[in-house]
Order: sequence, then C-alpha cells, then structure tokens
Amino acid sequence: MDNSFPLDSPSMSRRQLLNFVTGAVVASTAGAALYPLAKYFIPPTESGAGGAIIAKDKLGNPIPASQILAEPPGTRALVAGLAGEPTYLIVKQDGAIDNIGIVDNCTHLGCTFPWNETDQQFQCPCHGSRYSPDGSVVRGPAPLPLKLVRVTVENNTILMAPWTEIDPRTGNAPWWV
Repeated sequence: MDNSFPLDSPSMSRRQLLNFVTGAVVASTAGAALYPLAKYFIPPTESGAGGAIIAKDKLGNPIPASQILAEPPGTRALVAGLAGEPTYLIVKQDGAIDNIGIVDNCTHLGCTFPWNETDQQFQCPCHGSRYSPDGSVVRGPAPLPLKLVRVTVENNTILMAPWTEIDPRTGNAPWWV
C-alpha cells in the first residue's frame, strides 16, 4: 500500500504568477500615466448634429444668443465660427438672429474685412473687393461670393453648422463644399 499523495504540477507556477502580477501592475501604471497625455493631445469635441459648433468670442468663450439679440436690428456681430473662422451673425428686423451667417474671409486672397455701416457693404481693405449685405460680390477682384454657415439658436446657445444646401444668392451648389 502506498500512502503518499500524487504530486501533480499546479496549473500555474509561482514564477508565472509573479510575471502576471508584474505585467498587470506595469500595464495599469502606464495606462494611468498615458491617459492624461492622450486627453491633452486629443481636442474635445464640441460639435452637435450636422457638425454644428457653439459660437464663441475671440477668447474662446461661448456667446449667449441674448448678448447678440441685445444689439439693434441690422447689427452684424463678429464671432468665431467653424474652424475658428470669423463669422458675421445678423440681427434681423424682427429681433431674431438670421439663420444664415457670413464668413469674414475674402474670396480673393483670404483677408478679413469690416462691415461698412455707411455704405452697407463688406469692404476688403487689401485689394478693394466689395460685397453686398448678403455676401454677393459687388466689385472684384474677388471671384466668388462669401461662404455661408447655417445658424440656429437653441436654449440661448448659438450653433453654427456648415452650409451644404443650394446657395440662395446664386441658385447653385455652394462652391466651398
């Protein structure tokens, strides 16, 4: 009679267990250190439906719709729009913000320009291009009308999205899409 116990090898040796624990500790430490680094280099998404973003001021702070609507009708307020491009928002005569925003970027060489209240035109100081209040070319050398963006207001938040429909000024597909 044999009164000894069988000596089967365990499913995991002591060395394998220590290697597993060491690997898990190293992986969790590396993950904890790399997470803030990844969050730093990946910009936060602020876009809503259809690629809409929140209108911001020059410091990057969201602009409430009430601030724009406090201006008199006919005012053109300049905000940071899609891709940070300066965009004019227009207060309509009925006191609402127009659903069309005009990008402040000359189609000749990309200059930014002011709204001239006296002449009721956008006037580019670089080479003399002039645009009507809706962004159509009045006088060159600019070859194309100004880009448009879709503007919506939801809960005192101004959202701007790319304009992808037919350009209402020309009746053609937008050139910037």
